Amino acid sequence: MIKIFLLLMIYSTPNMPSVKYNAWIYPTEQECLVAKKDYEEVYEAKPQEYRDKLITKAFCLPFDSFPITGMRSPTGA
Repeated sequence: MIKIFLLLMIYSTPNMPSVKYNAWIYPTEQECLVAKKDYEEVYEAKPQEYRDKLITKAFCLPFDSFPITGMRSPTGA
């Protein structure tokens, strides 16, 4: 098992029957937190009209996983 970090981005828009989500995985918590900050900064830079029509929240969640082909290890090996 390896530890990965899931950047979970949840968003809601008016008149939709449910919330939607998108997720990305990162090999380290630091990389996940940087991506989360970038995501939040992009959202905050949007016009108020956009933010009035889309509410979002992001989380970095630790997750035990089997090794993932193509994902570099946190040590760079």
